Amino acid sequence: MSKKVPKTNAARELDQLGTPYELRQYESDPEHLEAELVAEKIGLPPEQVFKTLVAIGDIKGVCLAVIPADSQLDLKALAAATGNRKLHLAPLKDVQRLTGYIRGGVTALGCKKPYPVILDSSALEWNLISVSAGLRGLQILLAPSDYIRSVSATAASISRKKQQ
Repeated sequence: MSKKVPKTNAARELDQLGTPYELRQYESDPEHLEAELVAEKIGLPPEQVFKTLVAIGDIKGVCLAVIPADSQLDLKALAAATGNRKLHLAPLKDVQRLTGYIRGGVTALGCKKPYPVILDSSALEWNLISVSAGLRGLQILLAPSDYIRSVSATAASISRKKQQ
């Protein structure tokens, strides 16, 4: 018998908006929360699975950067996209306080506050993208255009491939 898929605030928000999505559950290990591992577990290429990072700018404050699992954040590009001169990633100890979510479950959907969301423009190359459903072990698959509409995101080139 399979476990019942939990309904998260992120899924409830999409339901309220009438946005179509699919929930995909996977076995989560708190010691290994890498987005590339999540991609492998849900059977998607890492370029199609997006992680949400919390950044703090010197002018505009907190924003969320949503980038592919196999990429790293380009802080200069994110600063330019958000109207900041410079920014840094929020310390891990502050992430839950700022978003309401723990590491490995951060999402802009159902976030504690409506922070500006910048989605890496590579998402627009896909019919469906995967983002956290607000809980470790659960992903939401939806169309990039629906994600953008749901969280009022702006698409911009804010990532680059990780150096191997």
